[in-house]
Amino acid sequence: MSLSVAVTGPTGDLGRALLRALDRCPEVDAVLGMARRPFDPAAAGLGKTRYRQGDVLDRPALDALFGEADVVVHLAFLIMGGAEETRRINLEGSGNVFAAAVAAERCRRVVYTSSVAAYGFHADNPSPLTEAVPPRGTESHDYSAQKAELEGVLAATLRDTDVDGYVFRPCIVAGADALLLTDSIPGAGLAAHVPDAVREALGRLPLLRPVLPDPGVPFQLVHADDVADALVAAILGRGEPGVYTLAGDGLVTVSDVAHALGWHAVRVPGAGVRATARLVERLPLMPPEAQWIAAFTHPVVMDTGHARRALGWRPRHDAGAVLAETVAAARDAGRI
Repeated sequence: MSLSVAVTGPTGDLGRALLRALDRCPEVDAVLGMARRPFDPAAAGLGKTRYRQGDVLDRPALDALFGEADVVVHLAFLIMGGAEETRRINLEGSGNVFAAAVAAERCRRVVYTSSVAAYGFHADNPSPLTEAVPPRGTESHDYSAQKAELEGVLAATLRDTDVDGYVFRPCIVAGADALLLTDSIPGAGLAAHVPDAVREALGRLPLLRPVLPDPGVPFQLVHADDVADALVAAILGRGEPGVYTLAGDGLVTVSDVAHALGWHAVRVPGAGVRATARLVERLPLMPPEAQWIAAFTHPVVMDTGHARRALGWRPRHDAGAVLAETVAAARDAGRI
């Protein structure tokens, strides 16, 4: 087997992990990457990747990229941003990707990363969640709603074609090269502007350490390299096409995050968190980041047995190890 793989969004946290995995994969002969930002594969030590700058809103650019590909992997997606901007890039852009992949003469498979957020943050969600649970999204949460909608768009686009579709719903992706978890913590970025001596002095004064509110809702983490392993299995056509959930073993809470940071945590009632989420839904001009309060209203925990059985996937990192590695990398980078 000798495959050519096209990847949209290869410069993101997950994209970089996938490029490294594909570079090591003997069954993959060439990797074709496209994203909006500059990127030098050679500087990243990647021998198989050819890169071009482009936009998923540019259908001719996608047609040219996919014309050489046996498999298309779609990773390009905005997590944060306003509703209008994210709908344009995430929905229109992803629709372009799916249509161009189906139209490409060589393409055999489309591999798409959805999210645990596609299930939505609903009180009546079963626990644990499996692939059999339909993605309902949370309408007031743009990322969640768009991820759920796009799974339907992909299914409709692939229907009555010879192109197979693999959809992955990972939980929060983290690791040394995937710092969105720590970057998203309110106040964490201030560390980059505090002199080292001041930061060290504050660390010796427990009462002055930051405090994170913890609603007590457990969540899962998965290492970017472990997600990349699952994507490679799909690229190679292992298992059956369909939907797969991905998460590392174990659960963490906001208190665990706070303790890893050396901060304090204070328990807050779940009813208060849910009331705050409802208020965010109603107030105009709220920043997009405020929508993520909804993620802590109800547990969203997945069963990953299907990926383990069908793909032979085994995460190499549990949630605690992923958290520790992420915090250590963020601290080394001066981002917390």
